[in-house]
Amino acid sequence: MNTPKFRNNNGSNFHQELKKRVQQYFQENNVKPTGNFSLYFKAILLWSSYIFLYIHVVFFTPTPLIAIIECLIMGGLTAAIGFNVMHDGGHGSFSSSKFWNKIAAFSVNGLGASMLMWNNKHNIVHHTYTNIDGVDDDIEIKPMLRMCPTQKKYYIHRFQHIYVWMLYPLLLVVWVFLSDYTKYFSKKIGAIPIKKLSTFDHFAFWIAKIGYYFMMIVLPIYMLGFVNWLVGFLTILLFAGLILSMVFQLAHTVEETAFPTPAENNDIENEWAIHQVQTTANFATNNKLVCWLVGGLNFQIEHHLFPKISHVHYPAISKIIKDVCDEFNVKYIEFKRTRDAILSHSLHLRRMGTL
Repeated sequence: MNTPKFRNNNGSNFHQELKKRVQQYFQENNVKPTGNFSLYFKAILLWSSYIFLYIHVVFFTPTPLIAIIECLIMGGLTAAIGFNVMHDGGHGSFSSSKFWNKIAAFSVNGLGASMLMWNNKHNIVHHTYTNIDGVDDDIEIKPMLRMCPTQKKYYIHRFQHIYVWMLYPLLLVVWVFLSDYTKYFSKKIGAIPIKKLSTFDHFAFWIAKIGYYFMMIVLPIYMLGFVNWLVGFLTILLFAGLILSMVFQLAHTVEETAFPTPAENNDIENEWAIHQVQTTANFATNNKLVCWLVGGLNFQIEHHLFPKISHVHYPAISKIIKDVCDEFNVKYIEFKRTRDAILSHSLHLRRMGTL
């Protein structure tokens, strides 16, 4: 398919001004835009906690209640590792070292997902064509959900703001066991072809999947029995899926975010940077706990404008970006609290189900 094109028809230098001021911030403060000690410490802490709990649940067989609690924590750690470690690594912002960026990025394979498929879906498609129907795979949850006005509406959608909370926990289950394979065999992300995979890419895809299935399915069943394994495994995946879904959706599918439609010549009305601000929202940016747990993805505007800057710098550069948005009269969408963003997302879904 012909992908949309971003045209700067009004001659705006919004993006250039953003880049100039953010670059100036790093130069004046003599700071690298990649991760720092706090990020590396967090990465070690998250992964160490996950491995410790895995060993304790599988090899030391705690009581059922303790095991369930530990599996819930493992589900939360799964999401946190994805947000904090894999995500920065995948964008090349975890470290100034390409080696450590790859290690961080491919850590998602240890959680069941494919880094290769995620890179194509997220870095290439979503970060370029955010909220554009038919291109951005993140808003393609048809026919169960109608995420934007241009998608076909069914009667069931009038209830989607209610039943969506039963679907979101399934995200990681579908991701690990279905969508990675759909992309791998179809060689597409939605309608967008993915780049040709090398022999190493094919090998990495399959060895990662097999390794995950052995560690998370075969070995636990052998040690704990099928029923105990199933309860624990689903607890991990469903809780992680709910957290992942919420953070993903609060960033782009709320009441005020835009869903631009290409013109007849396939052009998008605004330049890329303005498009990113208009299709993205922040939430709870003053809540330090939320910021720490979600890897700065509540600063989603900063992330979409500067994906190669580590999330540890988002609080600082957000002030710069807000100033530039004010000067260029570009609306900066932000919710003070997480619950405000959740409410807005629910209201957006209800509106999409009734309009």
